[in-house]
Amino acid sequence: MVSKLFLILLFLVFTVHSAFAKIVLPNIFSDHMVLQRNTELLFWGWGAPGEGLTVVTGWDGRAYDLKTGNDARWELKVNTPGAGGPFLIQFRGSSNEVTLDDVLIGEVWLCSGQSNMEWSANHGINRAEEEIKNADHPNIRLFSVDKRTSASPQDDLSGTWEVCTPKSMQDFSAVAYFFARKLQREMNVPIGMIDSSWGATCAEVWTPAPIFEEHGDLRAAAAQIPPNEWVTTTPSRLYNAMIAPLTPFRIAGTLWYQGESNTANASTYEKMFETMIGSWRDRWGYDFPFYYVQIAPFNYGTPEVGAMVRNQQRLAMDFPQTGMVVVSDICTVDDIHPQNKQDVGLRLANLALKEHYRKLDTEVYGPLYREIKIIGKKVEVFFDHAEGLRSEAKKITQFEMAGEDGIFYPAKATLRKDRVVLVSKEVELPRKVRFAWDNTDLAILFNEAGLPASSFISD
Repeated sequence: MVSKLFLILLFLVFTVHSAFAKIVLPNIFSDHMVLQRNTELLFWGWGAPGEGLTVVTGWDGRAYDLKTGNDARWELKVNTPGAGGPFLIQFRGSSNEVTLDDVLIGEVWLCSGQSNMEWSANHGINRAEEEIKNADHPNIRLFSVDKRTSASPQDDLSGTWEVCTPKSMQDFSAVAYFFARKLQREMNVPIGMIDSSWGATCAEVWTPAPIFEEHGDLRAAAAQIPPNEWVTTTPSRLYNAMIAPLTPFRIAGTLWYQGESNTANASTYEKMFETMIGSWRDRWGYDFPFYYVQIAPFNYGTPEVGAMVRNQQRLAMDFPQTGMVVVSDICTVDDIHPQNKQDVGLRLANLALKEHYRKLDTEVYGPLYREIKIIGKKVEVFFDHAEGLRSEAKKITQFEMAGEDGIFYPAKATLRKDRVVLVSKEVELPRKVRFAWDNTDLAILFNEAGLPASSFISD
């Protein structure tokens, strides 16, 4: 009897040990994935404490022997080659083996934000049927992060890598897809896009919790975001579930399209946004480029809040290794989800190709406010990226001037090469200028490259 009981217990111990001994990978590692090229990257996963395993990388046939720690986690740093593939990667444990097939080496970009980043061809974009039909790109791979929230940072998330086909593209971020298509064509390397976005979200939910402990003003600003029927507004909940698990995974950079939901606390958006960018870079451990889309003109109900966010986004360009594209010329004020996602993705790709990859030698920015010079009753407004400054309107009506009282009045605007000269009958001693300060002001001022000027206020 004792002997029989002993055998049963031994069997149970062996079964339990075998169950926990299996090598497990996070979901970001799967068939069809893209790994960042020419870098040192991290593989990680779980197994039994102290379990030995071997990792074999297909691009060089090298075998790495290692053991899990007493926390049942293992890590391995490897160097990746230049672009190529497909490769196999094998993970051999004591009781199981995991093989990743069809792995490419190339450029990996993370995309995040709210609904304009999440927006897919199936949601509705220009020429959707044609774009879906032609979306057969075996060297572009797509990873959609499933929507989750968490009160604390997680070490894994839910999602799957897929080859870009008409079927997989149609439900993926359209902006991310058009960005990838342009990069792949210009660079001829595999492109991996990770979409971790959620409609109606404010920047606060994408920001780590310690930020709000350190910055009381941001904590107070977060409380101004009203409840939302589509997503939580509790700070950090989406960062914990949908970004934190990705921070060990090597990326080339990040794309961001968000801001509409921060019209509720527009005056603090610049600090919130820059602090969020810095916190992500801290968690990844390096300063990757962060390129974003300025929100489009739209009737937000409360006067000026859309223009305020646009200006805050303009100011955030002073943060290192950031870049912004303006889309006030490819939208309509009655649709918060502009259907022209092709040009949004193209402009972001051109930004990356010029600023990060150094493979483009054309203008990628629209005119950006630099300074004003007050000359008596006149004000001269100077812009960067203003070569060929022009207006498509017979009368430029979006400039306003204010004197010491801070009250703005319409200004008469005249173009003079790289500047705009303003006068206003109502302002004797001008002090400040603003441009495109109505929520619904569409683009009227462009440079030679055909790119529109951003909203701004001179102070």
